[in-house]
Amino acid sequence: MPVSSYSAKQRKLAKVAPPRDKITGEDFKKLKKSGKTMKTTKGITKRQEEALARHKKAHGHTKKHIDEMKKLMLKGKTFTEAHKMTMRKVGK
Repeated sequence: MPVSSYSAKQRKLAKVAPPRDKITGEDFKKLKKSGKTMKTTKGITKRQEEALARHKKAHGHTKKHIDEMKKLMLKGKTFTEAHKMTMRKVGK
């Protein structure tokens, strides 16, 4: 794929390791070794924050439960996915 057709994230990835104009396995190895990821999240939205507050109050969930849900939502999970995973891992 020509460099001109790369998205902004693809161009950023290509610059991680030589050759700087192509995406290679070396780019992924260096990125994995650095511990950084390409996904960027700014935080959970106001709507998600309000939903967590209602959820805690209505169902009496613990701080540990809410914190785990928040962590999963920051990683890109939906509210429902985060809740199901948290119930299995942490419980109420």
